[in-house]
Amino acid sequence: MSVQAGVWNFAGREADRRLLEKLDVMTAQYGPDGNNACYDGTLAMAYRPFHTTSESQLECQPHLSSRGVLVTWDGRLDNREELISQLHDCLLGPKTDVAIVTAAFEYWGAQCFGRFIGDWALSIWDPHDKTMLLARDCLGIRHLYYLLTANKLLWCTHLEPLVLSSVRFLTLRDDYIAGYLSIYPEAHLTPYREICAVPPGKYVHFYPGKTTIHTYWHWNPSNRIRYKTDTEYEEHFRYVFCQAVRRRLRSDSPILAELSGGLDSSSIVCMADDILTKVPGKVPRLDTLSFYDTQEPGGDERPYFTKIEERRGRKGFHFNAANYDSCSAFGYPLDFHAVPGEVESENGAEKDVQLLIKDGGYRVLLSGIGGDEFMGGVPDPRTLLADLLVQCRMKLFAQQLMAWSLAQRRPWLHLLCDTVMVLVPAILRMHTDGQARVPSWMDHRFAKKYRVGLRQLGPQEGFGFWLPSRKSYAQTVSLMRQEFSYFQPQYGGTVEERYPYLDRDLVEFVLSIPPDQLLRPGQRRSLMRRALIGLVPEEVLFRRTKATTSRRFMAAFATHWQELQELLTEPEVERRGYVRKGHFQGAFVAARNGDSTQLLRLLKAVALELWLRDLVSRRIVIPERDASMSAPVAWIPGI
Repeated sequence: MSVQAGVWNFAGREADRRLLEKLDVMTAQYGPDGNNACYDGTLAMAYRPFHTTSESQLECQPHLSSRGVLVTWDGRLDNREELISQLHDCLLGPKTDVAIVTAAFEYWGAQCFGRFIGDWALSIWDPHDKTMLLARDCLGIRHLYYLLTANKLLWCTHLEPLVLSSVRFLTLRDDYIAGYLSIYPEAHLTPYREICAVPPGKYVHFYPGKTTIHTYWHWNPSNRIRYKTDTEYEEHFRYVFCQAVRRRLRSDSPILAELSGGLDSSSIVCMADDILTKVPGKVPRLDTLSFYDTQEPGGDERPYFTKIEERRGRKGFHFNAANYDSCSAFGYPLDFHAVPGEVESENGAEKDVQLLIKDGGYRVLLSGIGGDEFMGGVPDPRTLLADLLVQCRMKLFAQQLMAWSLAQRRPWLHLLCDTVMVLVPAILRMHTDGQARVPSWMDHRFAKKYRVGLRQLGPQEGFGFWLPSRKSYAQTVSLMRQEFSYFQPQYGGTVEERYPYLDRDLVEFVLSIPPDQLLRPGQRRSLMRRALIGLVPEEVLFRRTKATTSRRFMAAFATHWQELQELLTEPEVERRGYVRKGHFQGAFVAARNGDSTQLLRLLKAVALELWLRDLVSRRIVIPERDASMSAPVAWIPGI
C-alpha cells in the first residue's frame, strides 16, 4: 500500500521539513515508486506511491484541486464507475481514484466517505476553514495513525516512523496490552498513549485547539433481505461474491493468491479463474501460493489444493512448513516492531515468500481471511436458537434444538443451557463462561482493572436489544476491525493484500439474510456450498473442516526450553504488573508437560516479553525500575 504522511503546525511556525523528510526516509521501503511532498507554510504533506493499477500510474499526490483542497489517498476505489457517473460534471482530467475522491469531497463534503467502497485511508486539508480530516475504510483494512500535541499534528500510514521519531520516552497503554492478551486491542488504540489510530468507519476532524470524531458508516441491524426460495439467496450470493473477487482483480501486475486447500481460498481462486476466462487479459497472470505441513497430523493439504491446480491447469508455488522452525528463537527481534507480535513470525517462511513476490513481480495478494467469520465457518448454533427463544417460536425452537443436538452429538440439555447463557448479560456471563476465565498466571489486579475476563468474551459495546444473531454479527464486525487494526502488513509491505470476503457489499448482504441460510444442522457454510456447486471441485467444496493442532508449538517449547527459562528469569511483563512471576513460570512447565489449554495465550505473553525488552533496549519506553523519573512525554523535533 502507498504511504501518506504529514505535519501541521498549529502554533504558526512553518512545518518542519526535516521531520517530514525523516518520515519519508523511514517509509521508503513501502512506497518504492517515487516520492513527492507539498509545503505550504504551517502544513506539509508527503506521499510515496505503491502502484497496483494503471490509473494509479497517472496520479500525482499530494493531489491539489482547483479549489485548493489538498488530498493524499492510499486505497482502491471499487465503485469508481458509479461515482464517475454521479460526479461527471465535476471531474476534469484523468479519472484517477484520488481525483474522484477529491471531487466527491468538494461536492458532498465529509458525507462522501460513506460512499467510498474499497480499502482506503486518506488525508484531506481544507484551506477554506483551515481543517484537516483523516479517515479510514469501514473495516480498517488500511492503517492511518496520528500524534497530536498542543502545537502540532503529525500523521503517517505506518506506526513505526511515529514511534522512532520520538527522542523521549513514550508511555505504554495498559488497556492496549489487556486487549492484546485477551483477543485483540481496540481498533482506535496503539500501544502508546501519545499515538492514536484513526477508528475504522470514522473520520477525525482536526481544528486548531479542537478535535472531533464522527461516524460515517455503521452496520444497520434492521436491514433485512428476504426471498421465498433458497435458489434466490444462492443467486444473490454468487453475484456479490463474483463482484467482490472481480473488484480485487483490478491490477496491472501479476496477482498472487493464497490457496490453502480450504473452501475460502479455493473459492476465490476458482471464481477469479472464471472471471478471467470470460474477460481475458484483465490481469497479466494469476498464480497461487500454498503451504502444507508434512509433520502435522492432518496438516498436509496437498490432496486438496492440488485439486484446484488440476482444475486450473497450472501448478502453484508450494512451501512445506515443516522446513521452518515454528518459533525460531526466544530472543530480541532483529528489526523493530511497533506492536507486540507473534513468536513464530521470524521463522524464515515470510522471507522466502517475500523473495518470491519480488522475483515474480507480484504486487497484489488475494487472501481468504474473513470467510470463516462471515460465511458460517464456525458451527455455533447458539445465537440461531436464542433468536427463536426471544421470538417465542417454541415449536420451531424444539425442532431445531433436537436437530442440532443430533448434528453435534451433544445432549440437548447441554445445548439448551448454552443457548440460554447467550441471553445472559455479558457482565454476568463472565463469571460462569469458561471463555471469560482469566488465566491464573495473569496479575489479578491488572486483569480486574482492565476487565480482561469481559474482553475475552469479545466486543460488547452498543448492541442494545438486538436479536442474539444480530449482536453476534455486530460483534464479528468489531472483531474484524480490531484484528486488522492490530496486524501490520505482511512480507515487509512489499505486496498489497486484498480480501474478497471483506467486500462491503458482500458483508452487508451476508449480515442481512436469515442466519439459517449460512448455518444449518450438519451443514457448515450452507449458502456458500450450495451457491458454488459446479465452480469449486466437490472434493474441496464438501470437505470436512480442516485439522488444527498445537503439536508444533509444543515441540518448539521442548526445542527452545533453555532459552525460554532464561527469558523467564526476570520477565519485564512481571515487573510491569501484567503477570504473576511464579504462576507464569508454572504455566510454561505445565504446557511443556502437555497442557495446551493456555498455549496460544502463553505464546502471546512471550511475544509481549520480547517486544517489551526490545522497547527498553532501544530506549523507546521507560524501564519499569526507573518509573520514578519524571512523567514520560512524547517529543517530536519541533513540537
